[in-house]
Amino acid sequence: MAGPHAVVLGAGIAGLLTARVLSESFARVTIVERDRSDGARVRRGVPQGRHLHGLLEGGRAVLEELYPGCTAELVRRGATAAEVLVQTRWYVGGARLAPTSTGLTSIIASRPLLEAVLRERTTAIANVSLREGITVHGLIGDAARVAGVSVAGDGPAETFAADLVVDATGRGSRIEYWLNDIGAPVPESERLEVDLGYSSRLFGHRAGQLGGDASVIISTDVNGRGGGAVRVEGDRWLITLAGMLGDHPPADPAEFRAYAATLSAPDIHEIITDSEPLDDPVPYRFRASVRRRFDRLPTPPAGLLVVGDALCAFNPLYAQGMTVAALQAAALRECLYAGGAPDELAARFHSAAAGPVAAAWRLAATSDLSNPGVTGSRDLRTRLTNVYVAQAHRAAHHDRAVARTFMRVAHLVEPPAALAHPLTAGRIMLRGNGSTRT
Repeated sequence: MAGPHAVVLGAGIAGLLTARVLSESFARVTIVERDRSDGARVRRGVPQGRHLHGLLEGGRAVLEELYPGCTAELVRRGATAAEVLVQTRWYVGGARLAPTSTGLTSIIASRPLLEAVLRERTTAIANVSLREGITVHGLIGDAARVAGVSVAGDGPAETFAADLVVDATGRGSRIEYWLNDIGAPVPESERLEVDLGYSSRLFGHRAGQLGGDASVIISTDVNGRGGGAVRVEGDRWLITLAGMLGDHPPADPAEFRAYAATLSAPDIHEIITDSEPLDDPVPYRFRASVRRRFDRLPTPPAGLLVVGDALCAFNPLYAQGMTVAALQAAALRECLYAGGAPDELAARFHSAAAGPVAAAWRLAATSDLSNPGVTGSRDLRTRLTNVYVAQAHRAAHHDRAVARTFMRVAHLVEPPAALAHPLTAGRIMLRGNGSTRT
């Protein structure tokens, strides 16, 4: 055992996965959550919970390892399992990627369903408990070591002593303030302003729509507009429209429909015009991607880990957040299995987690910087990468092998270097310039 007690702050996806991993190494794991859960509703602390969420294959594989049978359970409860590019449509660079087998499985479900299944499976573990209605006020300890948290609920303030504290409180994390309060070093942050806006609405699903496919994703084009339609539990379409740099989709129903007509492919607009709306559009705004560089702290306080969106909040357009949280949980599991001094766990974990975070960050940031309106440094590597990726998009529109590799990279199953493999690069250079041979 790494210690008697671990406290996880936040019962979202990252917190639940982390608690699941810690249950193998700690005698007790306590999850502290401000919201009171209702499996059928979106929690107040998840403002993006009513919008489209994507679980990439890299994350689904980790979930299946941590929770055997998780995919089948989600399907039993109404989620859709579909092979990427076979039963789902992807439009990138203004056209549809070539339909082909990818070996990737999309689990299409609402955020409340995903969270409910993981919460039930995690809290069913004997040494894991969930305390809801609890607000965290700060850390207990000093610059050398975090020894617990101070919290308050319905009753008087409490103190939870802990051998390990994990901040999984998401994009709204107050970790910098908490570290300042105990005199601990605060990591530097990287920030990329995208001013993304969402608007989402539920529609009834009818047989035969979208040719029987389970989803369609239209990536943001040169006008910064995109969207997705996914068939979720309850035989419903969840449709999310997106716009960058302040060009946000409206919440007015008629304007929502008109905005969908401006996307680079007609599929989503056709669903909207051919379906019965079940609610009104709901807006959401995401201003900037933020990456906290705990991996660069020379002397991080022992006993504190930061995970999920509290560590790195990605542009949600790329659906990386849940998958990177899962990859962080896998990295933590490896760190715990490897042993080592408990006081060194924080440094070892943040170093290990930096790998999947950096890979996803580069993919998202490079894509964002392909939009000339996004402010940020564009070094030679970034500019050349975006030229090459644009060629890969064109090739993937009609070359099945390139489409397959592109999606496996996007799903965080293969590294970006897979697109530079000599055989793939040759196809991209040839087919990315207009050839239609497959």
